[in-house]
Amino acid sequence: MKSINTALCSFGMSGHLFHAPFIDVNPKFNLYGVLERTKNACQEKYQSVKTFRNLDDLLEDEAIELVILNTPNSTHYPFAKKIINAGKHLIVEKPFTATVAEAEELIELAEKKNIHLSVYHNRRYDSDFKTVQKIVNEGVLGDLVDVEIHYDRFEPELSYKIHKENPTEAVGSLYDLGSHIIDQAIQLFGMPKAVFANLDSFRNNSKVADYFDVKLYYNHYYVNLKSSYFVREIMPGYILHGKKGSFIKTKSDIQEAALQKEIKPNTKNWGVEPLSEKGLLHTIIDGEIVKKEITSEKGDYMHYYNAIFETLRINKPVPVSGKEAMQVIKVIEAAIRSNQEKKVINL
Repeated sequence: MKSINTALCSFGMSGHLFHAPFIDVNPKFNLYGVLERTKNACQEKYQSVKTFRNLDDLLEDEAIELVILNTPNSTHYPFAKKIINAGKHLIVEKPFTATVAEAEELIELAEKKNIHLSVYHNRRYDSDFKTVQKIVNEGVLGDLVDVEIHYDRFEPELSYKIHKENPTEAVGSLYDLGSHIIDQAIQLFGMPKAVFANLDSFRNNSKVADYFDVKLYYNHYYVNLKSSYFVREIMPGYILHGKKGSFIKTKSDIQEAALQKEIKPNTKNWGVEPLSEKGLLHTIIDGEIVKKEITSEKGDYMHYYNAIFETLRINKPVPVSGKEAMQVIKVIEAAIRSNQEKKVINL
């Protein structure tokens, strides 16, 4: 089947690390174009790529079949609308949009124009999350009681990327990091019944939230999602307690670190965690107390791209639909409202 001519809307960290390497090594795709207003960074690395200076020119190129929208969060809605109207299939970098209303409009427009719309929630393909997902699906912890998912960093200084620090729509750690673990929670447990959240800023002169503590309410258990830029000693990324036992897992997927070292995604042992990062399972199985280490599943963001190829070529469902991504925005909106009103928000 014919490879998919693909264009990136920027070549910053997202384009350089999370998209271009996977498109480049996958014969099902062709890295055809990139939008760079002044630089030629992508062309210097991938000589055959075509550089565009504005979005209109990129969209007028009939050879482009798929566009990856990886520009700043606040541009997702207007740019996505333009791309869909141009008749291009579309991957939107997370977070999908700033609001549920924007997400609904884009989903409706894509359906009307027969455009495949997907959102790049790549952390579904992390090794640590896939390991936790396996444990949850096996039911070895019994009925869940309490779950914590962390996405912490130690970054006390403001980002040099000005758009990340301006208090505009869809800016702050809840949108940037929170969208990852909210999506993971929904994948594991479905949509919560209610949300309670605290958002705050601790960095000097920060104008956007750099801390969140979001509690998701389910029928008989709770899921706590936390992130802070002041965690020097990293805690486990996943802590699950059930009526039979517990599972503890570090946030240890190696793909981003490998990409930063310019290691290609088709390299041997791609996405395989070191044995030192095994999870700890302590539970009851067949009436016996078991305490053992669990080898991590293999992570691979390429599964997302292979699924996109099957969507465009044999009409399989998109790997992350707009409707799924909209659920994340719904939780984010509820968390923001909860923080403002200091109360539990029912969904």
